[in-house]
Amino acid sequence: MLTVGQEAPDFTLPQDGGDPITLSDLRGGPVVLFFYPKDDTPGCTKESIAFSGLLDEFKAAGATVIGASRDTVAKHEKFRAKHDLTIPLVSDEDGTLCEAYGTWVEKKMYGKTYMGIERATYLIDAEGKIAEIWRKVKVPGHAEAVLDAVRAL
Repeated sequence: MLTVGQEAPDFTLPQDGGDPITLSDLRGGPVVLFFYPKDDTPGCTKESIAFSGLLDEFKAAGATVIGASRDTVAKHEKFRAKHDLTIPLVSDEDGTLCEAYGTWVEKKMYGKTYMGIERATYLIDAEGKIAEIWRKVKVPGHAEAVLDAVRAL
Protein backbone atom coordinates (compact mmCIF):
# COMPACT_ATOMS: atom_id res chain seq x y z
CA MET A 1 0.00 0.00 0.00
CA LEU A 2 1.40 3.39 -1.00
CA THR A 3 1.67 6.14 1.59
CA VAL A 4 2.07 9.91 1.59
CA GLY A 5 5.72 10.88 1.09
CA GLN A 6 6.59 7.84 -1.04
CA GLU A 7 7.81 8.16 -4.60
CA ALA A 8 4.85 7.71 -6.95
CA PRO A 9 5.29 4.65 -9.19
CA ASP A 10 6.24 5.80 -12.67
CA PHE A 11 4.28 4.67 -15.70
CA THR A 12 3.94 5.13 -19.44
CA LEU A 13 0.46 4.35 -20.73
CA PRO A 14 -1.53 5.05 -23.89
CA GLN A 15 -4.12 7.79 -23.70
CA ASP A 16 -7.18 8.50 -25.74
CA GLY A 17 -6.48 10.59 -28.83
CA GLY A 18 -2.80 11.22 -28.20
CA ASP A 19 0.71 10.14 -27.40
CA PRO A 20 1.39 7.95 -24.36
CA ILE A 21 1.66 9.70 -20.99
CA THR A 22 4.72 9.14 -18.81
CA LEU A 23 4.38 10.29 -15.22
CA SER A 24 8.05 11.23 -14.78
CA ASP A 25 7.79 13.57 -17.81
CA LEU A 26 5.31 15.66 -15.81
CA ARG A 27 7.72 16.50 -12.97
CA GLY A 28 7.91 20.18 -12.11
CA GLY A 29 4.20 20.49 -11.38
CA PRO A 30 1.62 18.54 -9.41
CA VAL A 31 -0.25 15.64 -10.98
CA VAL A 32 -3.73 14.47 -10.01
CA LEU A 33 -4.12 10.80 -10.90
CA PHE A 34 -7.62 9.50 -10.34
CA PHE A 35 -8.65 5.89 -10.73
CA TYR A 36 -12.22 5.00 -11.63
CA PRO A 37 -13.88 1.62 -12.25
CA LYS A 38 -15.42 1.91 -15.73
CA ASP A 39 -16.14 4.35 -18.54
CA ASP A 40 -19.72 5.55 -18.96
CA THR A 41 -21.10 4.36 -15.63
CA PRO A 42 -22.96 6.93 -13.49
CA GLY A 43 -20.37 7.63 -10.77
CA CYS A 44 -17.42 7.50 -13.14
CA THR A 45 -19.15 9.84 -15.56
CA LYS A 46 -19.98 12.36 -12.81
CA GLU A 47 -16.41 12.24 -11.49
CA SER A 48 -14.85 12.69 -14.94
CA ILE A 49 -17.21 15.56 -15.75
CA ALA A 50 -16.35 17.23 -12.42
CA PHE A 51 -12.60 17.05 -13.08
CA SER A 52 -13.13 18.26 -16.67
CA GLY A 53 -15.23 21.18 -15.43
CA LEU A 54 -12.42 22.30 -13.12
CA LEU A 55 -9.58 21.63 -15.56
CA ASP A 56 -8.85 25.33 -16.18
CA GLU A 57 -8.54 25.88 -12.43
CA PHE A 58 -6.25 22.87 -12.06
CA LYS A 59 -4.11 24.21 -14.93
CA ALA A 60 -4.03 27.67 -13.31
CA ALA A 61 -2.66 25.96 -10.19
CA GLY A 62 0.00 24.28 -12.35
CA ALA A 63 -1.49 20.79 -12.13
CA THR A 64 -2.05 18.04 -14.67
CA VAL A 65 -5.14 15.85 -14.23
CA ILE A 66 -5.21 12.27 -15.53
CA GLY A 67 -7.98 9.69 -15.27
CA ALA A 68 -7.14 5.97 -15.31
CA SER A 69 -9.17 2.80 -15.74
CA ARG A 70 -8.73 -0.58 -17.38
CA ASP A 71 -10.93 0.37 -20.31
CA THR A 72 -9.38 0.39 -23.79
CA VAL A 73 -8.21 3.54 -25.55
CA ALA A 74 -11.13 3.14 -27.98
CA LYS A 75 -13.65 3.06 -25.08
CA HIS A 76 -11.97 6.12 -23.55
CA GLU A 77 -12.31 8.00 -26.84
CA LYS A 78 -16.04 7.24 -27.03
CA PHE A 79 -16.49 8.18 -23.35
CA ARG A 80 -14.67 11.51 -23.80
CA ALA A 81 -16.62 12.37 -26.96
CA LYS A 82 -20.00 11.45 -25.47
CA HIS A 83 -19.51 13.63 -22.37
CA ASP A 84 -17.23 16.38 -23.80
CA LEU A 85 -14.49 15.44 -21.33
CA THR A 86 -11.33 17.54 -21.45
CA ILE A 87 -9.06 15.47 -19.21
CA PRO A 88 -6.77 12.80 -20.64
CA LEU A 89 -7.71 9.20 -19.85
CA VAL A 90 -5.02 6.53 -19.76
CA SER A 91 -5.72 2.91 -20.54
CA ASP A 92 -4.39 0.38 -18.02
CA GLU A 93 -5.70 -2.67 -19.86
CA ASP A 94 -3.34 -5.14 -18.20
CA GLY A 95 -3.86 -3.66 -14.72
CA THR A 96 -0.18 -2.88 -14.07
CA LEU A 97 -0.90 0.69 -12.97
CA CYS A 98 -3.81 -0.36 -10.75
CA GLU A 99 -1.60 -2.97 -9.09
CA ALA A 100 1.24 -0.47 -8.55
CA TYR A 101 -1.11 2.02 -6.87
CA GLY A 102 -3.11 -0.59 -4.93
CA THR A 103 -6.43 0.20 -6.56
CA TRP A 104 -7.10 -3.31 -7.93
CA VAL A 105 -9.00 -4.72 -4.98
CA GLU A 106 -11.54 -7.31 -3.94
CA LYS A 107 -15.04 -5.84 -3.99
CA LYS A 108 -18.44 -7.12 -2.94
CA MET A 109 -21.84 -6.40 -4.40
CA TYR A 110 -25.09 -8.27 -3.88
CA GLY A 111 -23.22 -11.00 -2.01
CA LYS A 112 -20.78 -11.62 -4.85
CA THR A 113 -17.04 -11.08 -4.50
CA TYR A 114 -15.04 -9.89 -7.50
CA MET A 115 -11.92 -7.92 -8.38
CA GLY A 116 -12.29 -4.33 -9.52
CA ILE A 117 -10.89 -0.83 -9.36
CA GLU A 118 -11.36 1.08 -6.14
CA ARG A 119 -12.20 4.71 -6.83
CA ALA A 120 -9.10 6.50 -5.55
CA THR A 121 -7.14 9.68 -6.25
CA TYR A 122 -3.45 10.41 -5.78
CA LEU A 123 -2.01 13.90 -5.63
CA ILE A 124 1.63 13.75 -6.71
CA ASP A 125 3.85 16.74 -6.01
CA ALA A 126 6.29 18.44 -8.40
CA GLU A 127 9.12 16.14 -7.26
CA GLY A 128 7.15 12.95 -7.94
CA LYS A 129 6.24 12.15 -4.33
CA ILE A 130 2.73 11.32 -3.17
CA ALA A 131 1.35 14.38 -1.38
CA GLU A 132 -2.15 13.11 -0.62
CA ILE A 133 -4.28 10.00 -1.13
CA TRP A 134 -8.06 9.68 -1.23
CA ARG A 135 -9.35 6.08 -1.03
CA LYS A 136 -12.93 4.86 -1.47
CA VAL A 137 -13.84 8.21 -2.98
CA LYS A 138 -17.37 9.53 -2.87
CA VAL A 139 -17.89 11.60 -6.03
CA PRO A 140 -19.88 14.65 -4.85
CA GLY A 141 -17.43 17.44 -3.97
CA HIS A 142 -14.36 15.28 -4.58
CA ALA A 143 -12.87 17.19 -7.52
CA GLU A 144 -13.25 20.43 -5.55
CA ALA A 145 -11.50 18.91 -2.51
CA VAL A 146 -8.62 17.76 -4.73
CA LEU A 147 -8.35 21.24 -6.27
CA ASP A 148 -8.13 22.74 -2.76
CA ALA A 149 -5.31 20.30 -1.95
CA VAL A 150 -3.45 21.22 -5.15
CA ARG A 151 -3.70 24.90 -4.27
CA ALA A 152 -2.39 24.17 -0.76
CA LEU A 153 0.82 22.53 -2.10
